[in-house]
Amino acid sequence: MSWLLQKIVHNEAMRTDPKEIYGWRVYALACSACCGGMLFGMDSGIIGGVLTMDPFEAKYGLEGLDKVAQANLSANIVSTLQAGCFFGALLASPAADKWGRKISLIGAAVVGIIGVIMQTAANGHLEAMYIGRLITGFGVGAASMINPLYVSENAPRAIRGGLTGLYQLFITMGIMLAFWINYGCLLHLDGSAMYLVPLAMQALPAVMLFVGMLLCNESPRWLAKQDRWEEARATLCKVRALPSDHPYVEEEFAAIALQLEQERALIGGSSFWDLMKEMWLIPGNRKRAMISVFLMICQQMTGTNAINYYSPQIFKNVSFTLELSTPIPRKRTNNLNDQLGVNGNATNLFATGVYGIVKMVSCGVFLVFVADSLGRRRSLLWTSIAQGLAMLYIGLYVRIAPPVEGAPVIPAGYVALVCIFLFAAFFQFGWGPVCWIYVSEIPTARLRSLNVAFGAATQWLFNFVVARAVPNMLATVGANGYGTYIIFACFCFSMCVFVWFFIPETKGLSLEKMDELFGVAELIQQKNADPELASSAGDANKIPEARSQALEEQDKLGKTQQHLENRE
Repeated sequence: MSWLLQKIVHNEAMRTDPKEIYGWRVYALACSACCGGMLFGMDSGIIGGVLTMDPFEAKYGLEGLDKVAQANLSANIVSTLQAGCFFGALLASPAADKWGRKISLIGAAVVGIIGVIMQTAANGHLEAMYIGRLITGFGVGAASMINPLYVSENAPRAIRGGLTGLYQLFITMGIMLAFWINYGCLLHLDGSAMYLVPLAMQALPAVMLFVGMLLCNESPRWLAKQDRWEEARATLCKVRALPSDHPYVEEEFAAIALQLEQERALIGGSSFWDLMKEMWLIPGNRKRAMISVFLMICQQMTGTNAINYYSPQIFKNVSFTLELSTPIPRKRTNNLNDQLGVNGNATNLFATGVYGIVKMVSCGVFLVFVADSLGRRRSLLWTSIAQGLAMLYIGLYVRIAPPVEGAPVIPAGYVALVCIFLFAAFFQFGWGPVCWIYVSEIPTARLRSLNVAFGAATQWLFNFVVARAVPNMLATVGANGYGTYIIFACFCFSMCVFVWFFIPETKGLSLEKMDELFGVAELIQQKNADPELASSAGDANKIPEARSQALEEQDKLGKTQQHLENRE
């Protein structure tokens, strides 16, 4: 595997780090943890298709409603999950710090399974459906916060971007599977089974997450944070597939210990309020927290989840249509289900299935060939412009030459359809995976879970806003909803400016080097060099000698034991 990585990943760490650290174990733990992303993707894709199925509409009272009432009810069903995700992401931070990343991910899987069971058993009761989706949201939100955190803390620095970005790949995989599950159920099942089977299938990724995490190790950085140094070293050796006295392990372990002590030197305490002060009062930490929040806002304002949740309806807006043997006179329509010109529910779901494949393949190509070579910053810059151009064309097309119900698709309509697929590809080459990679890798060790929690909660808050607003926007913002696409295009263009001025490159850097990039290491040196600052902060401003001596003695003991074993 290492020889292949050296050919496709181009950064300094790949050239200098030992090849043994790229063994199967690190890929297995990353894939196991990222099943939480598949849970999110499955829900995003399945609910959009289920909402368009006739048996579901009849069972849950969507039939006979006018377009605004139907849009509101659909938005309520979709957005309830995002509300749960918001609170789940926030609550996951203290859980991940207290009980560990592994146990917290197992708990998130259990909560997700319970929520899916309630959705499937709702039997036409909207209240039960809402509660089930809210509970599922708690699990999905918690997993969204812990997944990237856990993977980034275990991944080798040279391929951390690709491994952490697997979370986004598993999201797209879940979306793709969901689209095809919906399509198959629509063609081959009747009655309530048509929507019950897709709803129940949401539990599959949660079960995979539960089983996978039972077999995985805890994060060595979390163990070190808990002062469980022997377990931390043993786990690090296991993940890296190297002996404890290997120079690479010693260097990485020493960097982890040094960073933790330096962070404690700035504030000292470890209570929630101490960590909040450390996050918002120290300039380098405050900058990282704000970057995390704004990146996640930008990710949602690209409009990607508007397409994920409502893709069957949106494809109707953009002119993907069944070929009619008898042309029907052109008639303009403002109906939400016809704005893109797609006629036939099976055709809509087929188009969304192709859309899911495009997303998954694009994300896979990015993670393998681009994430750790081109880097984070440049990926965000060029995809901002590309996404904006795609959305702008769709908006102008829907405004200038809107599709007509029952009429053949004009060439401009096919170009608009291609733009949707291009938008999906561009998103997976930048704002999809990079945001999760960046937010999970830039925080300092003590603040990592809290920082990622703020980022994930922000993502879910704006995900909720988008899911709640888009149906009404498509129905009311301009003729045929063209203004919706123009708004998202403007956001995409403005995001390029934000990245240009505020996002530094992080590819190939170790997690412990992020403090140097954002200036925290310099602040520590200034405090230790200034007698007044050092005395005002007390002994917490210096790395505890007892801890350092203990680590040195532990290293010596480990080397002695290894030497005796070799002699035997």
